[in-house]
Amino acid sequence: MRRLTRQQKPDRKEGLNAKDFLALPYGQASEKQSRMTTANKIAFILLCTALVFTTVVYGGVHQPVLAVFYVLVTLAGIAWAIDCLNAGRLNFSTELMQIPLIGAAIYAFIQIFPFGKMAATAGVEGIARTISLDPFATWSTAIHLTALIVFFGVMLAGLQSVSRIGRIYTLLTVFGFLFAFFAILQGVLSPSKIYGIYDVGLGSPFGSFVNRNNFAAYMEMTLALPLGLIFSGAVAKDKRLLFITAIALMGVALLLSGSRGGFVAFLAEIILILFLTRQTATRKSLIVRSGLIVLLVAAVIAGSVFVGGDSSLTRFAESASSEDFTTDRAHIWSVTMSVIAANMPLGAGFGAYGVAYTPFDSLSGLLRVEQTHNDYLQVLADAGIPGLLLGGLFLFLLFRYGVHSMKIENTFRRGIALGAFAGCFAVLIHSIFDFVLHVTAVSLVFLTLLALLSASQRSYKDDAYDDRRHRRKRRTSNREMENPVGPKERQYLEQ
Repeated sequence: MRRLTRQQKPDRKEGLNAKDFLALPYGQASEKQSRMTTANKIAFILLCTALVFTTVVYGGVHQPVLAVFYVLVTLAGIAWAIDCLNAGRLNFSTELMQIPLIGAAIYAFIQIFPFGKMAATAGVEGIARTISLDPFATWSTAIHLTALIVFFGVMLAGLQSVSRIGRIYTLLTVFGFLFAFFAILQGVLSPSKIYGIYDVGLGSPFGSFVNRNNFAAYMEMTLALPLGLIFSGAVAKDKRLLFITAIALMGVALLLSGSRGGFVAFLAEIILILFLTRQTATRKSLIVRSGLIVLLVAAVIAGSVFVGGDSSLTRFAESASSEDFTTDRAHIWSVTMSVIAANMPLGAGFGAYGVAYTPFDSLSGLLRVEQTHNDYLQVLADAGIPGLLLGGLFLFLLFRYGVHSMKIENTFRRGIALGAFAGCFAVLIHSIFDFVLHVTAVSLVFLTLLALLSASQRSYKDDAYDDRRHRRKRRTSNREMENPVGPKERQYLEQ
C-alpha cells in the first residue's frame, strides 16, 4: 500500500467578497487580507489601547473616559478607512454576529424618532412623542452602540493572521494576570479606594472597577483563553505550569472580589470546556482533566483563604437579597416584569429603564434604580420584541460557532476558539445576576472574544505546523503500511 502524503492546503483566493465569505464561513483567509499596512497596524494598536485604557480608568463608566474611548475608536475607524483607500478595496468582515449589535443601534435610533406630539402636561406643550420614555438616554446609548460597532468591525477586519490572533490573546492573558495581581494587592492594602485615591462611596470596588461584579466578569474572560489552550492540548509540557499559575491567580482574584455570580460563571465555563473537549479525549486524559479542574478550583479557594482569610468566602453564604434597594434583585426583578408588560411590544427605550422603573416601584423611591441586575430582562424592558429577536439571533450564532470550535483541526486556533467561547458563555451566565455588559471595559473584551472566536474558524498562511496532529496522522499511516489488512481479513485469508 502506498503511503499517503500530507494534503496541501488549498490555494487562497486573491479577493474575498461578501458572497465568497458567506460561502466559506470556516474557510481560508484571503491573501490580500493577510497583508499588514501601516494604517492597518495603527488601527490595531488603537483598538488594543482602548482595551487597556478603559479597564485601567475605572472600567470606562465616566463621561470623560467614554469621550476618550470614542476618540480612540474614531481614529481606529479613520485608519481602517485609509487602509481601504490604499488597498483600493473595502476590507470589511461580513461576520453575521455583527447583525444583532447593528440592529440594536438602528432600533435605538428608531426609538427616539418623533411621531406626533404629546398632550400638554403642566402647561407644557409641543413635546415630541417617541417610543423611548427617555429620548436623551436612548440617544446616548445609540451613540455608544455605534462606537461598539466600529470597534467590533475594525477588530474583525484586523484579525487577518494567526500572529494577530496571538497578539490579542497575549495581551488579554498577560494584562489579565497583571491586573489580577494588582487587584489582590489593592484589596489587601486599600480595599475601599481605587488606586488609594478614589473613594467610590456606596460602591463596592475591586481592582479598578467601581463594582466588584464587573471585575469578576473581566477575570472570567481573561482566564478563559489560557484555560482553553491547556484543555485543547496546545500548550507545551514545559509551559503548562506557567499557564496554570496565571489561571489560578486570576481565579483567586475573581473569588476575592466576592462576586457570587462571578464564581458561578467561573465554574460554568470550566464545566463547559470539559464538556466540549470530552469527545477528543481518551478515558485516561478525561480523568486527568477532571482531576486538574478539581485541583484548580481547590487551589483558587485555598489561595483566596490564604490571602483574604475566612471572611473572603462569607459573602457567598448570603442570600440573594440585600439591604441596599439598588441591589435587591428579588424586588427589582418583580418590578421589571411590570415594566416589561407595560411597554410591550416595543420596549421603554434603550437606557430609559430608570424612568420606566419609577412608576412601578413599590418602595420609597429614595434611591434610583438604573439596571435590572439581569441583562436578559433588561433587553426585554428596553427593546421589547425586537430586542428578543436580536438577542435570540445572537445566541444562535454564538453557540453555532462554539459547537464548531471543536472541529477546528489546528490545535492553537482550536484552543483560542474554545477559550473565547467559554469566556463569552461565562459572561452570559453572569448576566443572569448582574449588568456586566453595560460596562465599557467588559463589553470591549467580550466583543474581542467574539472576534477571536470568529477569526479562529479560518486557516491562515502563517498557521503554525500542528506537529501533534500530523504526528498522529503519521503513526496511523505507519500502522496502515505495516498492516495493510485488518485482523479479521488476515484470519479469513489464512483460512
